[in-house]
Amino acid sequence: MNSKLPQILVLALIAAMTVPAAISLAPSQATVIDQGAELLAPKSEHRFATRLANRFIRSYHYHRDEFNGDMSDRIFEQYLGLLDGNRLYFTAADVADLERYRTHMYEALRSADLEPAFDIFNRYVRRVADRTEFALGLLEQGFDFDSDEEYQFDRTELPWAADREALNDIWRKRVKNDWLLLKLADQEDVDIVETLSQRYTNLNRRISEFNSEDVFQFFMNAYTRSIEPHSAYMGPRSVDNFEISMRLSLDGIGAMLQRETEYTTIMEIVPGGPADMDGRLQTGDRIVGVAQGDEEMVEVIGWRLDDVVSLIRGERETVVRLRVLPAETGLSGPTREIDIVRDQVRLEEQAASSDVLEVPSGDQTLRIGVVRVPVFYVDFQGRAANEPNYRSSTRDVRRLINEMKSDGSLDGLVVDLRGNGGGALLEATTMTGLFIDEGPVVQVRDSQGRVSLERDREPGMAWNGPLAVLVDRRSASASEIFAAAIQDYGRGVIIGETTFGKGTVQNLINLDEFSRSENARLGQIKLTMAQFYRIAGGSTQARGVVPDIVLPTPGDPADFGESALEFALPWGEIDPTDFEPFADLSGLIALAREQHELRLKEDEEFVRLVEDLADWEANRDRRTVSLNLEVRRQEMEEAEARRMARYGHADGNRPSVNGLADGLTDEAGDDDAEEASDLFLTEAGRILRDLIELDRDKHLLAHRSSPASVAPLD
Repeated sequence: MNSKLPQILVLALIAAMTVPAAISLAPSQATVIDQGAELLAPKSEHRFATRLANRFIRSYHYHRDEFNGDMSDRIFEQYLGLLDGNRLYFTAADVADLERYRTHMYEALRSADLEPAFDIFNRYVRRVADRTEFALGLLEQGFDFDSDEEYQFDRTELPWAADREALNDIWRKRVKNDWLLLKLADQEDVDIVETLSQRYTNLNRRISEFNSEDVFQFFMNAYTRSIEPHSAYMGPRSVDNFEISMRLSLDGIGAMLQRETEYTTIMEIVPGGPADMDGRLQTGDRIVGVAQGDEEMVEVIGWRLDDVVSLIRGERETVVRLRVLPAETGLSGPTREIDIVRDQVRLEEQAASSDVLEVPSGDQTLRIGVVRVPVFYVDFQGRAANEPNYRSSTRDVRRLINEMKSDGSLDGLVVDLRGNGGGALLEATTMTGLFIDEGPVVQVRDSQGRVSLERDREPGMAWNGPLAVLVDRRSASASEIFAAAIQDYGRGVIIGETTFGKGTVQNLINLDEFSRSENARLGQIKLTMAQFYRIAGGSTQARGVVPDIVLPTPGDPADFGESALEFALPWGEIDPTDFEPFADLSGLIALAREQHELRLKEDEEFVRLVEDLADWEANRDRRTVSLNLEVRRQEMEEAEARRMARYGHADGNRPSVNGLADGLTDEAGDDDAEEASDLFLTEAGRILRDLIELDRDKHLLAHRSSPASVAPLD
């Protein structure tokens, strides 16, 4: 097998990807059990993929020596957590009965025995059906909201419900809370019953539509998560979606779809795509049939969403025919048929974008460019094929910088990496190279202790002036490599929150390379095989990148991100590599920090933000809510009164306080107002302005052609 390893699709990745759970049920894959439910069972390719995956994991995982007797227990707990993490479906009696699998999960997996996983899942499906039936029955009775009782909405740390009767009481309170929330939103009882009936019916339908591929993916991810948080199994459809996310394009019609009741509905038309250019398909239209070219129309009412998507996607310049129930037409019709020629669709909402902030500076106004990078993307296939116009985040950022410079002089640049969970290692390296003139970017240590160096080898910089990098606790992997390199070089200032702390390297291993059938796709393993270290020696793992100037956000950084995940690898340190810093910015940053902290005390928006954060902190550990109507209404009115006092009106624009926010939002939707209301981005511009003003006589923020010309701070 090792001789074939070089042929495997192995892409160095650093994104903390979440493997999406598909939702489906294929009757051909199920047999009927005596309770009337449908029993899912593993396929032969699942057993084969299990053997392959286990062999690769045990041979190549970064911590393969950490496998021990606790693995079965870990897998059992992780699997139950993936299915019923809030402990709303299984009872203690269920779990006690399933305990027979606890000590054998790892051995069963090594021998490709998937029956325990499917047995547990089939019981889960039955329990969801039982709970939703119970919830629907409660809607016929209504509720008394005068009693003093509470609902504990977070049950993750609580014991399993002792029996069905105890679970009934938990669900009675859950449904009562759902009803109360709608009642507080001024819905009538008849509308509440309709809304909740649809909600619980949809829940049961979604769970009952899972297929054997989904169960296998759940179980394999329980296994990989029992080793460390970022290894994962991706089923065939997850692989397809991942590749689309990396190249920001697909071949199809350019429509965003969603499931509404039994219908697949057009949620959005992608600008510039085939459907947009054709003009006949509209938002809100429902797709009831799909056909390929001149082939027979296939009815898709009631189908799972990803099955419908698979039918609509296809090769460029091929025709797909859609039978559509227009948005303005009732369920009885009539329908109409639309034929669309498929073409490449670019997913621009995940592409890098730019804007310019105008920041007052005395009698002048500074132009601060902003480049937002939602993910570090690259079209791997286009790059491997040497396509001249292949897509990448580095190429797009270079183009955006050049466009902003061509529109007028720039005084500074902010790279906004908030919410950027990572992407391709290659892109982290090349994008750093846009701001340094050759040199090392990150060190990579493999499981054998061997250290390699990723370098920027391209001379010159796309931007050689004052630079800030804006991060938050969702900034991970590639974002952390970029921010750490900029910080270690003294090339710019890092602003925001302590980042996520994901400092491990994942490679993709394509199991299809080993398939015994051309028609059977086995998926891919995303495997942790190395760890990142900064050029200064410390790891980004667990600790993240600590900003030079911290913006006010709630909570303890240790409670979020990598350090809060189960089985996360520890922080580490190796020898620093040789690199030449651009400047020592610590003196300038200390002065800019003082000015920032002064604004925290005097700026009205920051004062309001700090008050909101205090409210959030006061309630962060709350796990229960009152089910008394008057108590909840009073709590709501008091919260509105506090907002009125701070913002002047009840729905005032205010910064989100979940620690992941982008600052203020403008509910009117005006783009300029939204930009102006982003407090954190605005403050990043102010901080960069302060640094520019402080640096006028020292010139530390601008690039020097010779390191010797960098003057020390006074």
